[in-house]
Amino acid sequence: MRSALSCGLLMCLVAITGHALDAPEGRVILTITGSIGVTNGEGAALFDRAMLEAMPQHTIRTHTPWHDGQVTFAGPLGRDVLDSVGAQGEMLRVMALNDYSASIPVDDFNQYDVILAMTLDGVPLRVRDQGPLFVIYPFDDQPELLNEKIMSRSVWQVAHIDVLAE
Repeated sequence: MRSALSCGLLMCLVAITGHALDAPEGRVILTITGSIGVTNGEGAALFDRAMLEAMPQHTIRTHTPWHDGQVTFAGPLGRDVLDSVGAQGEMLRVMALNDYSASIPVDDFNQYDVILAMTLDGVPLRVRDQGPLFVIYPFDDQPELLNEKIMSRSVWQVAHIDVLAE
């Protein structure tokens, strides 16, 4: 009876949070911590490239202050990544490999089609090319986003996201 009850509770938890998160098989490129309900590591959700590529991919064709001309980025929607870990926060602290960090309201990911770009013009982003992950807003679709505040949130070389409950 106790085993059936435990199994039932586990199934309810999986139903509420979507699904369990598989363990990464390759090199971890993104760690999510903080106020999350789904983990696959010690208090963290760890993603390798294949796990992020397995999510629905979204494309943004836009101009940026960092590139010449219009370019095409592709990667999962930020809100899909947050949903996959059962994020329950109001603010994100997004940290880069070089320790740069920015605070991004979760509402940005819900209001705009912000992606965690993994490719630029079809080529995987490498660390020297602002990868492996780059927070990209749809600047051309919503020109009001092209301002200093939003540009400072466009973190490249993303390695860690901390979901902050307020």
